[in-house]
Amino acid sequence: MPSSGYPLELIVRKLGGATRFSQAEQHALRDLPATIWTVEAQRDIVHEGDPATQCCLVLDGWICCYHLLTEAGRQILSFHVPGDLPDLQCLHLPRPDFGIAAVTRATVAFVPHAKLRELANGFPAIAAALWRETLISAAIHRTWITSLGRRDARQRLAHLICELYLRLEAVGLADEHILPMPLRQPDLADALGLTSVHMNRTLKAMRTDGLISLRSRRLEIRDWAGLSAVAEFDPQYLHLSL
Repeated sequence: MPSSGYPLELIVRKLGGATRFSQAEQHALRDLPATIWTVEAQRDIVHEGDPATQCCLVLDGWICCYHLLTEAGRQILSFHVPGDLPDLQCLHLPRPDFGIAAVTRATVAFVPHAKLRELANGFPAIAAALWRETLISAAIHRTWITSLGRRDARQRLAHLICELYLRLEAVGLADEHILPMPLRQPDLADALGLTSVHMNRTLKAMRTDGLISLRSRRLEIRDWAGLSAVAEFDPQYLHLSL
């Protein structure tokens, strides 16, 4: 959680992961105007197709981006945790082609596009960091497409767990192969293109095989090497400073 004095401290940490910002750049990021909003689980934060005038920064909780189809239901496109900026591409696109919803009770900060553009124009290092973050989001999307198209259910779930663990570890929310797991089985099914029944069977098989344990919304990876091998997991696409 960010400190009460600097609600946008997370954006400094996130964008500064690969860039050493000057004091002036850090202050400029912290001083961005922001509207803080807390939303309950399963509620929309941004509606698909609405005019885009601000970017969202996750301060607390988990959110997701999704498409809603008339017949096939919901396809979750990505999960986002504290520090993530799920809709940076909307800085240059007039309307999002996806919705954003809270998976858990979540707190988000909305920063006006005009202020972010002004900041990027004044600080080239910040502009580069925003662009880098957008490129990493695209890399994650490509990897999810590969999972949906070519990996079986077991591989998809293993890959997602490996990814979430490393992303959470990078922001100090996971350690020693233990991570919070507030996602419901329907959430996982909607992200992995599976039915809830198939999702349940896949989770059960992975627990039986000793790869993971799951209780009280906490997931423990009991065999990281085995789980990574099942997923053929290569973390390079996350571009984390591990």
